Amino acid sequence: MISLSMKHLRYFDALAKIGHFGRAAEACAISQPALSLQIRELEELIGAPLVERGSRRIRLTALGDEFAERTRLILRSVDELQDLARARHGPLSGRLRIGVIPTVAPYLLPQVIKTLTRHYPGLEARPREAVTQKLIEDLLEARLDVAIVALPVSEPSLEEVPLFSEEFILVRPMEDAGMPVPSADKLGEMRLLLLEEGHCFRNQALSFCSTTNAPPRVLMEGSSLSTLVQMVGAGIGVTLIPQMAVDMETRQSTVSVFRLAEPRPSRTIGMVWRKSNPLSAQFAHIAEIVRECGLEKLGRVTDSAA
Repeated sequence: MISLSMKHLRYFDALAKIGHFGRAAEACAISQPALSLQIRELEELIGAPLVERGSRRIRLTALGDEFAERTRLILRSVDELQDLARARHGPLSGRLRIGVIPTVAPYLLPQVIKTLTRHYPGLEARPREAVTQKLIEDLLEARLDVAIVALPVSEPSLEEVPLFSEEFILVRPMEDAGMPVPSADKLGEMRLLLLEEGHCFRNQALSFCSTTNAPPRVLMEGSSLSTLVQMVGAGIGVTLIPQMAVDMETRQSTVSVFRLAEPRPSRTIGMVWRKSNPLSAQFAHIAEIVRECGLEKLGRVTDSAA
C-alpha cells in the first residue's frame, strides 16, 4: 500500500513552483513520466486532484494551492530539523546553499568559497547568483541557507548582519579623464548606462543621480556591469560601478575611473538568513569570514580610482 512520503511532497513542491512537468522533472533529477507518476500517486492518496493539466503549463486546483502552501511549511520544518542536528555535531559540514547578488558574486564569491573550504573542510558550498528579490524569496522558502545582499532588506523574519561598505565609482571614457568630476546633479544630466530593472544597484545609482528637477537620462540598460563598462569604453556614456568591481571590470577597457566628490554614494553589503534557522551561530561565523574577504578585496582596489 502506498503511503504519503517526503518524496511526494518534494516533487509536488517543485511542480507547484515551476508549473511545468518537464522542467520540474529536470529540477528533481528524474524523468517526466516518473514525476507524473508520483503526482498521480499523491492525488490518489489525497482523494482529489491537485493539478489541472494543460498542454503547456499546469495550474493548481483550489485544493492544490492550499496543499502547496502547507507542503512548503512542512518541508521548511524538515530542513530546519536537519539543521538542528547539524548544529550539534561540531564544525559546520554538509550542504551550504549561499545566494549572492550579481554585483557582488564575480568579485567576492571565489575568495569566499576558497576561504570557507579552508575553514570548513567538510562543507559543500552551493552558490547561486540572482537578484535580491529572488534571493529573499528563496531564503523565506528555505531554498537557500544564507544570502549576501545589499542592506537593508527589511524582512522581519530575516537576520541582517552588516559586513562592509563600499563606494560607487564613476567610469568615464578615457578622453574625459582630464575633466572635473561631476556632482550628483551634473551626473544626472549625463548619458547614464545602468543595470536593467531588478538589480538593487540600479536603484541605488538612480537614487544618487536623481534631482528634484528631472529624472536622470538613462541611455542604456545592461544585464551586467561588464557590458556597461565596455559601452563606456566605446564612448556611449558613463556609468557607476561598485568599488570591488573596479579592478576586474576596467582592467582591459579604455576607460577612466574616478571617486566622486563628498558625500560619496555607497552601499552596505551584508549577509542574511532566517532567524528560525538553528545554524544561526554558525552563520554568524561565516559572516565574519565573508567580512574579512570583502575588506581584503576592497583594500586591494582602493587605490585603483583617482
